[in-house]
Amino acid sequence: MTEETLFRTMLFDFYGELLTAKQKEYFDLHYNADYSLSEIAEETGISRQGVWDIIKRAEETLRKTEEKTGLIRRFREHLEAVAEMEDILAKLSEQTEGEARALTEQLSETLNKLKG
Repeated sequence: MTEETLFRTMLFDFYGELLTAKQKEYFDLHYNADYSLSEIAEETGISRQGVWDIIKRAEETLRKTEEKTGLIRRFREHLEAVAEMEDILAKLSEQTEGEARALTEQLSETLNKLKG
């Protein structure tokens, strides 16, 4: 999966409810279900250009929302921070014993909960 594909999926997951029903359906069919513009047009009874226009407007809405809120950016930053903390805790756990090791394992479990 390319970075752009992953980003579009995240846009849809985070902000998809802000789209109209038609935008949501066409965006999902095209990017998540991998339908071609022709397939969507045939299924919905509008032109390929009409389908493309709806998908582009939907993507523009999603991208503008991310620019304003930054939720995906912050989510990614949090995931990176959690991964870094896990690495540090793993190294610390290797160097400690007894109660200190138990505490590092407890922190690791707490970080896993944050990841969901």
